Order: sequence, then structure tokens, then C-alpha cells
Amino acid sequence: MTQMTSILESIDQGGRQAANELLPLVYAELRKLAAAKMSHESPNQTLQPTALVHEAWLRLAGNQSPRFDGRGHFFAAAAEAMRRILIEKARRKSALRHGGDQQRLDIDDLQLAMPGKDDELLAMNDALNKFAVIHPIQAEVVKLRYFVGLTHVETAQALRLSERTVKNHWAHARAWLFREIQSLSRGP
Repeated sequence: MTQMTSILESIDQGGRQAANELLPLVYAELRKLAAAKMSHESPNQTLQPTALVHEAWLRLAGNQSPRFDGRGHFFAAAAEAMRRILIEKARRKSALRHGGDQQRLDIDDLQLAMPGKDDELLAMNDALNKFAVIHPIQAEVVKLRYFVGLTHVETAQALRLSERTVKNHWAHARAWLFREIQSLSRGP
């Protein structure tokens, strides 16, 4: 049994100190995943990978003892927490009181403001929510691959699926999400 598994079991049994032992154990891996996700964000992004990991940890641990059914469940929960944080941030930024769909520009460039990556992230989130209703396991694959940056192998291990199944789910999900996002952008 790995150290992480034993800590997760201790947390499940109500061990309050175990949650404090878990963060140092998984921190480097969570930070690596957050950095991979943040590398796809716009260059003027103010949220840093460290802050994303800390915010996700606060949501995971909260004031109560978290419950995780193994390593895969933990990383799936971390992926979902990171996804929600990024979506909330994108929604806040796209709110009209924060400039709507305008991007920050250098005044010397004299270019018009254009829609940013936040629009893409929100469209992806809307499409993913629809997809999750129809295909919940495939939606988990998308969350781990797209929002956390796990490889096919890591995703397969986290979800206890075969690598081939993950690849098939990923291919199907990408095609479905692409069509859905295209239909959303064209409108009714």
C-alpha cells in the first residue's frame, strides 16, 4: 500500500492530521498539473499555478475531513476543483463590470479589443456540462486531460480504465465537444 493510499484511508477514518500529511505528499504533482493547465491560458493571466493549487486544496479539504476513494478519486476531485476555479475566474472576467469581452491592450498598439480565451473556456465548460449528462465517464476523461493535463496513461490510472478505453473516450469526447462548441458559436 502506498503512503498516499494509507493517508487517504486515515482521512476516511476521521484522522484530522492525515489531511495535513497529504498536501506535502501530492503538492509537487498538483503544482505540475496546474502549471501545465496554466500554460494554455492567456499571457496576461494573473492566476499562478501555485495559487490555483492552493485554492483547489482549500476547496478539497475545506473545514471538514475530505473523503477520497483512492488516488484516482483524489486527482479527479482536484481536477474538478481546478476546473471550477478557472471557470469562475473566466466568468468574473467576462462580466460587464470587468470589461466584458475586452482584452487588455498596450495603448501604443492601438488595436481594437477582441474576445479572449475566457470565451473559449466558458464555451468549453457549457459544452462539457451537456456532455457530462450524456457521458459522465467520458466527461471525467476530458476534465483530467483538458483541465489538469494528465496523459492517457495517467488518466487511465486515475479512473481505473484501460489506456485504450481512455483514448477512445478522449477521441469521442473531442469530436462531440467540437461539434457542440461550433453549434453554440453559430447560434440558433
